[in-house]
Amino acid sequence: MTLSVSRRVQRVKPSPTLAVTARAARLKAEGKDVIGLGAGEPDFDTPVPIAQAGIDAIRNGFTRYTNVEGINELKDAIIAKFARDNAIQYERSQILVSSGAKQTIFNLCMAILDKDDEAVIPAPYWVSYPDMVLLADAQPVMPFAGPAQGYKITARQLAAAITPKTRLVLLNSPCNPTGAAYTRAELRALGEVLLEHPRIVIGTDDMYERIYWGAEPFCSLLTAVPELYGRTVTINGVSKAYAMTGWRIGYCGGPKELISAMATIQGQSTSNASSISQKAATAALAGDQDCVARMNEAFKQRHDYVVAALNALPGVSCLPGAGTFYAFADVSKAMATLGCATDGEFAELLLNDGGVAVVPGSGFGAPGHMRISFACSLQTLEKAVERIARVLATGGAVAKSA
Repeated sequence: MTLSVSRRVQRVKPSPTLAVTARAARLKAEGKDVIGLGAGEPDFDTPVPIAQAGIDAIRNGFTRYTNVEGINELKDAIIAKFARDNAIQYERSQILVSSGAKQTIFNLCMAILDKDDEAVIPAPYWVSYPDMVLLADAQPVMPFAGPAQGYKITARQLAAAITPKTRLVLLNSPCNPTGAAYTRAELRALGEVLLEHPRIVIGTDDMYERIYWGAEPFCSLLTAVPELYGRTVTINGVSKAYAMTGWRIGYCGGPKELISAMATIQGQSTSNASSISQKAATAALAGDQDCVARMNEAFKQRHDYVVAALNALPGVSCLPGAGTFYAFADVSKAMATLGCATDGEFAELLLNDGGVAVVPGSGFGAPGHMRISFACSLQTLEKAVERIARVLATGGAVAKSA
């Protein structure tokens, strides 16, 4: 007997980034020599003072349920962070702590979207956004911004994408997968469009705010357009900046009624985030930030190497990013040279003949691209680029001797 599953789950697909990472891990377990460049996970250890706060929480018996919304100590640290870094003022009732920013965004979609609603998601986008919208029975609308415009949509594109059904706009800056970041002026232009549509809620995913080296200081949407305060949810977390992916802490600030609705969703799914992780996140946000600066310096060094190395490959073009730890390369010319009909075939060729796992750009709404994570050592990146170069030079007939 075949067991049926819901139509809802049939509308979505597994995360391609997680799939690539899992496949690379399986091949390694089988003894294959594979370099995995799929995972968006810093290779640094969680800084010692942050980890110690988690250890202390365990030793002190802080291992019980907390409030669904998060402990007050962490909420206060988040409030201070938003005020210090983004000039956004929140109260405790406007803060929600979740098991990763991924859950935060899912909570937002489930709390405000109904059947036949639309959510505008600029492409290239993080792989999970459209599927979260589909799980909420709504429809994603994905205006595309290619390399000619720096992978950033214009105000005109945003205005054209909005319809009477639009309920949500999701912005991600710096962007996973491209590393592109909107300037204050660009955010202001987008905000002017959104001000004309008072029914729309905005979610700003600022997860990579601290992994940033843009020409001007990082700017969140509300910093540029404070008039949108009453309907914007500002989303962030500790996973990337503090090398805390496994601790699973994301957070957001927003209007009380939206935060309350999101907390209701969370209360019927996971309840509170880990009590131990909340203590560690408090230490991260309230503590010395030198560790963030040191990791950011290393990511910038890797970024500079990878972008230059990719641009030196035949048929590959890669724009420099303003942040994140991803390089997003246009490989359409290389695909044509190798006879690859899709970027999925191209990624398979790199994996099978080069031993390098990358994520196809189609998973991010940008066919003909590949995403490379440089959240690994320079030595690993150099070896990976050498392998990719040999695949491109030999048409795939490569012996993995690197």
